[in-house]
Amino acid sequence: MENNPFKNINKPLKEVPKELKSKVMRDIAIAKLLMDLAELFSYNIGDLIESVMKQRENKK
Repeated sequence: MENNPFKNINKPLKEVPKELKSKVMRDIAIAKLLMDLAELFSYNIGDLIESVMKQRENKK
């Protein structure tokens, strides 16, 4: 029978090795940076649609 992970819920957490923790935190920081850069260089579709609709209303 396989180990049931739900039986470990109430047990204290194990300490994570510092190297692993720093690697995970660095990976998260890189992912956040990439998401911010993607947002910076991409169009916000909602704003784009809103501006097009306003321009069409102004032409009428």
